[in-house]
Amino acid sequence: MSAQPVAAAGDLLRVGSLHAYYGQSHILHGVDMAVGSGEIVALLGRNGSGRSTAVKTVMGLVRGTGSVRFKGQEILGKRAYEIAHCGIGYVPESRDIFPKLTVHQNLMLGEKRGQQNPRWSFDDMYRMFPRLKEREHTEAGVMSGGEQQMLTLCRTLMGDPDLIMIDEPTEGLAPKIVELVGEYLLELRKRGVSVLLVEQKLTIALEVSQRCYVMGHGQIVFDGTPAELRGNANVRKEWLEV
Repeated sequence: MSAQPVAAAGDLLRVGSLHAYYGQSHILHGVDMAVGSGEIVALLGRNGSGRSTAVKTVMGLVRGTGSVRFKGQEILGKRAYEIAHCGIGYVPESRDIFPKLTVHQNLMLGEKRGQQNPRWSFDDMYRMFPRLKEREHTEAGVMSGGEQQMLTLCRTLMGDPDLIMIDEPTEGLAPKIVELVGEYLLELRKRGVSVLLVEQKLTIALEVSQRCYVMGHGQIVFDGTPAELRGNANVRKEWLEV
């Protein structure tokens, strides 16, 4: 386990000594982590370990102290929309879709206007998730949970982020859809998008990520490769297994 986060491909995101609070409750206790360019990093841990709070603090949705640098620029303290404009996309666990708008209209709302040569198109979204093409003119609110998750992922991508933070994308999904999400994450990496993946399902997280962090009690308790985590039964037993 390294004392400082090491990003193999050059730091895109670097978080240092991050503390976060909900009211008077101190949730994060000096979190250090990094995500490199074109890298998938898994953030693992049990419920209540601080994973979701960590990504929300990076996104400006929770009050924090310390340092969050993106592309070398300090972004801690900025508003969420300002952070999004810097090139960070965020997919919350709550799958926030616009239920009365169609699939296509939801994707249009995510589109980054006026951008020359965007990385993603509507056709890309429909190719990755053919089910969304079938439901293109359907109101999002009547779709299944799996379809809404696909839509949330794709709408965030339409903003052409350089880093996408995804909170529990496979929660409650059928195994076949989980497999699709795994393919989607690999496609992101292929196109140069970095991913910070908050996930409880160890199988998919270890399959798609290049590095992983484990959180416990608001701190990073492990930092290493998927192979190192597979080989560390003590960390898995103490911090991951139920």
